[in-house]
Amino acid sequence: MLNNKIPPVIVVLFFAGIMALIAHYSVIDFTVFVAYLAASLVIIGCVSCVAGVVSFKLAKTTVNPSKPEQASKLVTSGIYRISRNPMYLGFAFILAGWGVWLSSVWAMLGVVGFIGYLTLFQIIPEERALTKLFGEEFTAYKARVRRWL
Repeated sequence: MLNNKIPPVIVVLFFAGIMALIAHYSVIDFTVFVAYLAASLVIIGCVSCVAGVVSFKLAKTTVNPSKPEQASKLVTSGIYRISRNPMYLGFAFILAGWGVWLSSVWAMLGVVGFIGYLTLFQIIPEERALTKLFGEEFTAYKARVRRWL
């Protein structure tokens, strides 16, 4: 059973709000470079999220993060050769893009908070469930592919 009862998308929105509050009190000069960097990070994040979902759909397994025990197949191909959690990685990139857009170094602490929170309350419990479900296959996969990047 997962420790986290809050859907990851809600966690993303929560940390985005925290980042906006931090940025409100720590604004730096806005430049065109910042806009391009922010957009690039958001695009990378969206591509990572979509690639993760597409890989799951092609494998015909669940995308529901609150029920990892319903996974019918361990997906290790495509973007899952780069990261064990490309959808969460994508969310982190989106938050990083948001932090850059807010022009606040301090707001980037929201990305760190998001990664820490999701690792502790979502990813580690998911990994326990996947280890029970797929055993040595998942253990070998964990040894080959990093959790984030």
